Amino acid sequence: MKKLGKMLLAGCLTMVLGFGLAAGNVQPPAASAAGAEYYVATSGSDSNAGTSGAPWKTLQHAADTVPPGSTVYVRGGVYKEKLKITRSGSAAQGPIVFASYGAESAIIDGSGLSVSGTEGLIELSDVDYVTVQGFEIRGFTTASKNAVPVGIYVHGSGGFINLSDNKIHDIKNTAKPTGGDRLGRDAHGIAVYGTKAPASLHDLTISGNELYNLVLGSSEALVLNGNVDGFAVTDNLVHDNDNIGIDLIGFEGTAPKTAYDQARNGLVKGNRVYNNSVKNNPSYGKDDNSAGGIYVDGGKDSIIERNYSYNNDIGVEIASEHAGKATSNITVRSNVIYNNRLTGIAMGGYDDERGSTVNCKIVNNTVYKNDTLNGYNGQLLVQYDTRNNVIKNNIFVANSTDVLIYNAFTKNSGNVVDYNLYFAPGGGSDATWTWKNKEYTGFSAYKSGTGNDAHSLFADPEFVNAAGGDFHLKSSSPAIDAGSTDNAIIGAQDMDGEPRVKGNAVNIGADE
Repeated sequence: MKKLGKMLLAGCLTMVLGFGLAAGNVQPPAASAAGAEYYVATSGSDSNAGTSGAPWKTLQHAADTVPPGSTVYVRGGVYKEKLKITRSGSAAQGPIVFASYGAESAIIDGSGLSVSGTEGLIELSDVDYVTVQGFEIRGFTTASKNAVPVGIYVHGSGGFINLSDNKIHDIKNTAKPTGGDRLGRDAHGIAVYGTKAPASLHDLTISGNELYNLVLGSSEALVLNGNVDGFAVTDNLVHDNDNIGIDLIGFEGTAPKTAYDQARNGLVKGNRVYNNSVKNNPSYGKDDNSAGGIYVDGGKDSIIERNYSYNNDIGVEIASEHAGKATSNITVRSNVIYNNRLTGIAMGGYDDERGSTVNCKIVNNTVYKNDTLNGYNGQLLVQYDTRNNVIKNNIFVANSTDVLIYNAFTKNSGNVVDYNLYFAPGGGSDATWTWKNKEYTGFSAYKSGTGNDAHSLFADPEFVNAAGGDFHLKSSSPAIDAGSTDNAIIGAQDMDGEPRVKGNAVNIGADE
């Protein structure tokens, strides 16, 4: 809800043909061999051989020199330079790997470096088979509008790119918003922009990174935008940023052909996303609470599973900001979503001039005491133009407002809501649901008035220790074996990676 702002290599995928060295790049030394190791150190010299005993000095010299299959080990120290990677590895010879050496900390520091347009401190342009692993990336900042600093920026087309185990922080745009215009004040931690068509950015792995203390303006900490087709965003920590945590975007004109302009065929799994909020962001008003921990704005055909999203403005949002365009075929399952400011899960356009959410599945999530601002938005916020979505097997626990579902829009059709477990502090007679702009007080009145939740329960889910963040179920929980065992929706694993069906049926909620 931006409101129109917007291992080493074992983890890489291997398939299809490589692309070799790009025309015009510096050729490797005659003595270089695929599979070789090279070294960079702050005490080195670019006139050296690049060996362990005679390392190069700059990352850029290594990037301009090494052949496919090479590993560039970067020794500990602070490197105040930008790194532009334009050479590719290959399927036959292997990737080009840039890695911090052993337990040493290689820090790429952008302090004092200029930012021109959208620019990465590490930048990958039109490359294949490249890994960037184990760096600390920090301090790339600007106070200029329309300059966009990025920690790691991947753009153009290409694939088999692995960004793993990097620590990215203090990437900032501190330009002052003017005239109520929040645009032009942007930054990202990791940005993947598929800017070509039909050639896509594909087979991307973004895993084990930590992104924090980013000043993003109207943008996102980790974003995939445009013609990005096939990706895994897994096991990242995204926290304490002033806007959206993870975002899958479509329909912004990033790709030159509309048919390709959607992030798609992706997996967002095992991430922990917290403390992402616009509450102190000068690009937004004091009453704005629109930063999703995980957001799909126009993306499609992707799975969001086994994530923890808490203390954000919104836990998970699947929506479209663009009129006539839909976020579609997104599955949100086995996530734990709690203590978010505005709501737990939001879907649909935020007003009637936006797009829609269609053919999506929200299943087997645990959604607990969100709406901490007490704005009566409930645990599930159903907004404008939602069609043919499935909402099943979820635990929804209200906060002190007793609001569970809030749906103020009547453009809502074909949605299936059933086999959920609800609970509220005030009990079943005080709990409220608003559906198609009509409020119902009490579980029985809601079910009879809407036709929803014929097989659902109102009961205490009996978590082990919700106050301590433990949302496993006690053995006496009424959620056990009470869900709909529908292989089309439930997925293979619960929030811990354990088999989804253990007893006679599937549990309701994220824990099996």
